[in-house]
Amino acid sequence: MKKLLIACSLLFICNNGFSQSSDRLNEIKINIANTIAIASVEFGYERLIDFNQSIEFTALINDRINYHSEKGSRKFDTNSFKLGYNYYFGEDYAASGLMVNPFLKLRTGEFLETKNDIEGNSFKATTDMNSLIIGLGAGYKWNFNDTFVLGPFINVGRNFSSEVKERFSAIEFNTGFNIGYRF
Repeated sequence: MKKLLIACSLLFICNNGFSQSSDRLNEIKINIANTIAIASVEFGYERLIDFNQSIEFTALINDRINYHSEKGSRKFDTNSFKLGYNYYFGEDYAASGLMVNPFLKLRTGEFLETKNDIEGNSFKATTDMNSLIIGLGAGYKWNFNDTFVLGPFINVGRNFSSEVKERFSAIEFNTGFNIGYRF
């Protein structure tokens, strides 16, 4: 909740501090769907570099692979950082419409769970979640007056950590709905 308040504060500051700009080349956004559904905060910054192209940086706090739950004695202590390139197929200026997003993602942290051995004794098992993920995303973005942006997206990535692949899957999915502000 504290991180969500920080993100909202940043939106407010940018709205008041940069609202005079006519060239809105910067965008901050939050994946509101994951924040509500699984308490994972995913916020990003996007910089328009051309009529229909942009570079983005996204930070994912409490990143979970394929929406695995933390029920019982399982806990994700993971964060990720994603660098991506967006190409928009829309005809409107300032990046809107259908888009594709090739990306690189770096995850750090660990996954903890309590397991039972053959005799029924419980023990803590830790999986090192440090990994590199290469992927491709797609989505749609609505741009309202070159100020507010909304849009759904889906990403699929390939994880290159053998330890993560042993415990989870090598293929990872992420979806969401971004709400953003251009300045």
